[in-house]
Amino acid sequence: MRPELFTIPLPWVDDVTVKGYGMMMVIGFMLAVTIIRRLSRSFTPDPQLITNAALYSLIGGVVGARIFYVIHYPEQFRGDWLGFFKIWYGGLELLGGVILAISIILFYLWYHKLPIRRYLDVLAIGLLFALLPGRVGCFLNGCCWGKPTTLPWGVRFPYNSLAFNSQINPDPQRHRSEPYLKLPKDEYLGFLAENGKWYPKSFDELTNGQKYEVTKGKYRCLPVHPTQLYASLAGGISGLLLYLLWRRANKLQKTGKPNAILAKPGQCFALMFILYGVTRFALEFIRDDNPFEYGPWVMNILYVIYRGGTVSQNISIYLVALGLILLVVFQKLKTDELKNHTPRKS
Repeated sequence: MRPELFTIPLPWVDDVTVKGYGMMMVIGFMLAVTIIRRLSRSFTPDPQLITNAALYSLIGGVVGARIFYVIHYPEQFRGDWLGFFKIWYGGLELLGGVILAISIILFYLWYHKLPIRRYLDVLAIGLLFALLPGRVGCFLNGCCWGKPTTLPWGVRFPYNSLAFNSQINPDPQRHRSEPYLKLPKDEYLGFLAENGKWYPKSFDELTNGQKYEVTKGKYRCLPVHPTQLYASLAGGISGLLLYLLWRRANKLQKTGKPNAILAKPGQCFALMFILYGVTRFALEFIRDDNPFEYGPWVMNILYVIYRGGTVSQNISIYLVALGLILLVVFQKLKTDELKNHTPRKS
C-alpha cells in the first residue's frame, strides 16, 4: 500500500503530491490509447480522431467516476459539497467512469460519422487492458480490499488503513455483527465517528509496546485477499481474450465468412460487458468493502439466492444481460463497408 508515491516541490505554492491511484490511472489511460490507436489503423481515416476521443473520454471518465463515488458515499460530502471537486484527495469509482466515458465516445463517433462498431471493439480491448495498471492503483491506495484469508498470498495492510479500520468494527451492512479484531478501546481506539464506527488513535500516540502489537503482534491487520490484484489480472486476461477474438473476426471477414459466430463488428464490445460483469460479480464475494444494499431502481435478484448483494453485483447482472442482447443484435446487423466511410469534418 502506497497512496502517495512522491512529492514535487513547487515555489510559492503548495507542493504537489503524486498519488499512486492517479498515476496508475494515467498509465492505464496511456496504455488504452496506445492499444486503440494501433488496432484501429486499418479503419481510421485520421489517427488524431482517436486521440481526441480518448481525451474527451478521459475527462468524462474522471467526472463519471467522481459522480458515482459521491452518489455511493454521500455522507462524506455533507456540509462540504465543494469537496466534490477535490479529487486529489481520492474518491473515484471505476464503474461510473466507464459508463460516462463510453457515452461520450458513442456521441463522438456518431457525430464524426465513424464506423461505431469497429471503434467500440478496439475500445473494449483497450479498456480491459487499462484495468491492469488501474487496479494496481487501487492496491496502492488501499481501497477495494478483500476478506481475511489464510492463503499464502494474503496481504496485510498497515495500521489505520481502510482495511484495518474495517476489521476493528462490526459491519451490519455486510451481516457482520462482531469485528474481526477486538482492540482494547481505552488503549488503541481514538474516537467514535458519527457513522458509528470507531477509528484508531494515530500511530504516534501509541506506546512502543502498542506500536509493536499493531505492526507485528496480535493486533496487526489480518491478511486479506489482494482482490485489487485479482481484478488487475482478470482485466489483462479478458483483454487478451478479446484481442484474440478480434483477430479471429478480422480474418473471417477477409476470408469471406463475415457472418460467422462472434465475427461481426461490435461483438467484442458486447463480450466486454459479459467478461467484466462475470469477473466483477465473482470478485465481490471475496471483497469486504462494499455494503449489501439495494435501491428502488435495483431488482433484488441476489436476495433470493444469497444473504445479500452489493450494488456492483446487481449492476454486473445487468451488464451481462446487456452484453448478451448486444451479441444477438450485432450478429443480425450487416457488416459495415469501410470504403464508403466519410468522416465529418471537424
